[in-house]
Amino acid sequence: MTDGPLLADRPAAGVLRLRLHRPARRNALDGALVEALDGALRRVKARAVVIGSSTPGTFCAGADLGLPDAERALVSDRLYALYARMTELAVPLVAAVDGAAVGGGAQLAVACDLRVAGRTARLRFPGAGHGLAVGAWALPALVGRGRALDLCLTMRWVEAEEALRIGLVDRVADDPDAAAVALAAELARLDPVAAARVKAVVARSAREQDALAAEAMGNRSWDGSVARLEAAHA
Repeated sequence: MTDGPLLADRPAAGVLRLRLHRPARRNALDGALVEALDGALRRVKARAVVIGSSTPGTFCAGADLGLPDAERALVSDRLYALYARMTELAVPLVAAVDGAAVGGGAQLAVACDLRVAGRTARLRFPGAGHGLAVGAWALPALVGRGRALDLCLTMRWVEAEEALRIGLVDRVADDPDAAAVALAAELARLDPVAAARVKAVVARSAREQDALAAEAMGNRSWDGSVARLEAAHA
């Protein structure tokens, strides 16, 4: 794929790389980009996948706040469905996080199995100030209960080195895209059945699907949900 909101290539044997490609909007998530990601993950023919950005220093600014209200609400619902697909996918997913990952972008990163961050990467989970839970479904398994509460309730930025220290990311590299591809290439050499089984057991132990469904349903049930769901992914 050479144009559109998502670029796809195969930078190493067994590795599919998907790069968000909306540079003018800092890769903000709209319907077309979410649909492209979902479609690519539905038909994966690879042993590992890297999700990153076509623009150095930019990962994902969250949901596109320039969309009409009804479309933003639809994008929010589709994002939660996308996160579920990512956690259920049989092959390992590696996020290459360069620059800011906010709201839906941060959740896109934590829905991957492993995260490689650039030196300037930073993540933020806004939501509690708008009556929402954002990222609470994934963070306890990564950083522990206390830190998950800290990140969700304070909505503060987490810089790359702290993210590595607390387990929010797994590697920090000068070139996160190259490092993510190298890691994915290692994972692609694993027995695919064993890799899929490891993913499934880890997901079951963390009860990710139950927590994800609870967060999505709770956010959708709030009055004024369109305005609130903007904040969940922005």
